[in-house]
Amino acid sequence: MRLVATRLWNDTFLRYVAASGIALGVDASCFFSLVAAGAQPGVAAAVGYAIGIAAHWLISSRAVFAHELAERGPARTRQKMLFVISALGGLALTTGIVSAGDALGINLAVTKAVAVGASFTLTWLARRWIVFRSDRLAVH
Repeated sequence: MRLVATRLWNDTFLRYVAASGIALGVDASCFFSLVAAGAQPGVAAAVGYAIGIAAHWLISSRAVFAHELAERGPARTRQKMLFVISALGGLALTTGIVSAGDALGINLAVTKAVAVGASFTLTWLARRWIVFRSDRLAVH
């Protein structure tokens, strides 16, 4: 069992899935709380996602891609900006999907689930191959 746990922890993708699950919990909690409080679903999706972004950076930079985290200074700032850009792509996708689903009268939980899958795929690829790519960390 310990060997399985070690192998799972050593897999970057599985750590990213776990980090995304935690960030999703933050995002969804905010989303459904805001909708229950009367916010428009598209706005609630954007706010929840934005708060989830902050949680995801903290987890991703410390537990998922810690070895690819740039040194403090210009390289780290560039990395944070790329992370935010990847998140904004996911945010736009999430907001668009949830808003379209709402306009079509589709259940919000269903549209949110579709948005989560699409956003996860986009941000994983961007973060793995662009944001935390080791050869991008050097200042040029």
